Parts: sequence; C-alpha cells; structure tokens
Amino acid sequence: MSRHTYGVSGRKYVVIYRAVLMENLQYAANIAMGFFGYFVFIFIFIKLWDYIYQTPEELIAGYTKEQMIWYVMMTEMIWFGSNTGAVARQVAADIRGGNIAYLMNKPYHYTLYILAKYTGEWSIRLPMYMLLAVAIGAAMVGAIPGFRLATVPVMILCLILGITINAVFKMCISLLSFWIEDATPFQWLYDKLILVVGTVFPIEIFPRTLQALFKLTPIYTVCYGPAKLVVDFSGEKCIEILSVQFLYLAVGCVLMFLIYRKGVRKLYVNGG
Repeated sequence: MSRHTYGVSGRKYVVIYRAVLMENLQYAANIAMGFFGYFVFIFIFIKLWDYIYQTPEELIAGYTKEQMIWYVMMTEMIWFGSNTGAVARQVAADIRGGNIAYLMNKPYHYTLYILAKYTGEWSIRLPMYMLLAVAIGAAMVGAIPGFRLATVPVMILCLILGITINAVFKMCISLLSFWIEDATPFQWLYDKLILVVGTVFPIEIFPRTLQALFKLTPIYTVCYGPAKLVVDFSGEKCIEILSVQFLYLAVGCVLMFLIYRKGVRKLYVNGG
C-alpha cells in the first residue's frame, strides 16, 4: 500500500475527531454540570489530608500536604475529564446490539474509529476540568511546590498517553463481548483497581513489594504517571514514565487489534 493511501486513511480519523469535537462544543454546558461532583470530591479530600497531616512540613510517602492534595486533584481531573466509561459502553453496545456488523464494513478500522471519536469527546471535557482543578487548587491549596511552566508540554504528552492507554485497555475488555454476554464485571474490577491504586492514593503509599508490582501494570501509566510529573517533576522520572507509557500503548494496541480481529472472524463464522 502506498504512502499516499496511508495518508488518506489517516485523514479519515482526523475528520471523525473534528466532527465529534465540534458536536461536543455544543454541549459544553452539559459537561459543566459535572463540576459539582468533582468539587465535592476534592473538597472532601482536602479536608481529609488537612486532618491527616499534623504539620504543613510533614512528609507522607515523600509528599508534602500540598503535593498530596494536588496529586489527588490531578488524578481525579483525569478520571472525571476523560470519561473512559463511554468507550466501554459504546463498544459493548455495538457488539451486543449487532451494530458492529454495520460499522466493521465502513472504510475505517472500527477500533481506531472509536478512539478518534473518544479523543474528540475528551478534548472538550478535559480542558474544562483542568481549568476547574487549577482554580480550586489556587484558591484552596496554593501553588504546587517547585512547579515549572517549562515542563508543561511533556506533562500534556504524558497526560494524553495515559488517557489513550486507558481507553485502549477499556476497549480490549469490551471486545470480550464477542465471546461473553456481558464484560461489565471485568470493567468494574479494572476501574476499581485504577481508582484505588494510583488515583485516590499515589503508588508510594503502598508497601515496596506492591509498588514493584503496580509498576508492571497499566496503573502506573494512566493516572499516577501524569499526576506524579505535575507535583514532583524530575527528568529521570519523566523518561521512566514516558518509556513505560509508550511500551504499554504498543502492547495495548497489538492486543486490541488481535482481539478485534479474532472477534470479527468469529462473527463471520457464525454468520453475523
């Protein structure tokens, strides 16, 4: 296949992304309705860490009180702003409802179509939650100790990679609907693992043996990595997190394409 053909193929997903982006711009007010839930969640955690930290100078797992609160604010911003549950719900609904038989014959790869569509959705949601997080943090916590504006571009890259990795693995789980009736229990387990480990609490809170284990899972790349670089940036940590993210993105995509291909083949064999 020629380079030109690849270029045209790639532009299809850009068109999908732009269309969804413009569509979601019309519903920005609806997205803002979720701000209250985010604010309540963060307010509770600010009060919790205020109580846990005896003095402002105290360190817990290497984090100051300001760093710990900002860490939770960043991870919850990713959680609320990315809304990866939409990916899982759409893929599962397409497979169970039979719409997959129509979509897989379109002139694009179904999984890449879902990713492009999803990226258009969070491209509106996430910046809105980011502004909210910065406003709450500046008003209630103060500046992040040692934060440097020059590191923002690499933080954004890390954030995008983390969200994409999460979407890819969520899609892998939903694609199991080709074989099982409902993949929701697996989604629930995955979400709760991501939420408790690396979102609500940084990995350093846990015992060292578990820390080593968590670093071998997507948990390390989805929420922990981007938030860690925001509150405690270092060049060495940045290289480590980005390297793991690129590795997991590659592995996740290979797994996603493999599961999808086998699922489509099963659909054809069964006369779907």
